[in-house]
Amino acid sequence: MAGGYHFEGLNPPEMTLGQKLAAVNWLLVLLMGTIASIGFAMLYSAANGSFSPWAIRQAIRFGVGLIVMLSVAMVDVRFWMRSAYLIYAGVLALLVGVEVMGEIGMGAQRWIDLGVFQLQPSELMKIALVLALARYFHGLTWDEVGNPVNLIPPLLMIATPVVLVLRQPDLGTALMIIMGAGAMFFLAGVRIWKFLTLIGVAIATVPVAWQLMRGYQQQRILTFLNPESDPLGSGYHILQSKIALGSGGLFGKGFLEGSQSHLNFLPEKQTDFIFTMLAEEFGLVGGLGLIGLYVLVVGYGIAIAIRARSQFGRLVAHGVTTTLFLYLFINVAMVMGLIPVVGVPLPMISYGGTAMLTIMLGFGMVIGVSVHRDVRIGRAGVEED
Repeated sequence: MAGGYHFEGLNPPEMTLGQKLAAVNWLLVLLMGTIASIGFAMLYSAANGSFSPWAIRQAIRFGVGLIVMLSVAMVDVRFWMRSAYLIYAGVLALLVGVEVMGEIGMGAQRWIDLGVFQLQPSELMKIALVLALARYFHGLTWDEVGNPVNLIPPLLMIATPVVLVLRQPDLGTALMIIMGAGAMFFLAGVRIWKFLTLIGVAIATVPVAWQLMRGYQQQRILTFLNPESDPLGSGYHILQSKIALGSGGLFGKGFLEGSQSHLNFLPEKQTDFIFTMLAEEFGLVGGLGLIGLYVLVVGYGIAIAIRARSQFGRLVAHGVTTTLFLYLFINVAMVMGLIPVVGVPLPMISYGGTAMLTIMLGFGMVIGVSVHRDVRIGRAGVEED
């Protein structure tokens, strides 16, 4: 032990900037850059062979995001632990700000116009909540996690933003926040029987939840159950998505050759349904190849979490990696018709600034956990000797 650090191998105490850069997992950075590059190509295709308006903007956003990601990775993990509740409170204030001055788009009020770009605070909340829950559970012992009373504060931390997000309304993001938080509870050691109890309560309240849903949300579920009931209305999106997926076959029709997307049958091809366009142009092989890249990123995230010496670092790495997995799973399952359409983007592929910033900010913290993996932090939030 020296200077509050316990270290092995390459990570000495009080690392210099050069040592931190050398400790960065550059293969993970390369993987993320590869996925983003596929996104640029698909946005180029979505615009019928033009970098404008989507591909060039997305590339600029990725460049900014890459700087943010590497800058965040250089920050000592203890800083994020000390700042976790403050960051959560700040993003929560932004969610309240959406209620006051949010921009309305596509029937929802989800964005704050910052002039340069529109910020969607509900996306940032996914990372802010991971930090806050990691900070909270880091301070509890195994026995304290098992006490139901100690679960009330984190449940309130989840419920507050979920209620605000549902008011926007954004059911997809609210469900992602709940599922991501549920994973954090499990990783922190919350007993299985408590999850089963909550699932039972949730099932029992389905009739009430159905009545509280807005009309279009109810229609999405009904359409999911039987999309052929309204093929030119609410079922149009998913039916066209299935047609495009099937028409791609094994190897696809070729880059820029997707008929469903380029003849404008496929809706929202630059955002929610961009995976469908990729599968039509590059087929099953292309779709599985992209999913394989995501699986590698998830694998790196899990490996980093396992190697971290602090509970806070482990929970942050696991939580951010789970968030990426949820983005991927929900989007792909949605365009395949396995779950209702909920408007969740494909990370680093779909056009959108805040979603990309969220993922890159989060993985900056994951890489930071890797760089500072030998830091030990006591339950009170101070370094151990």
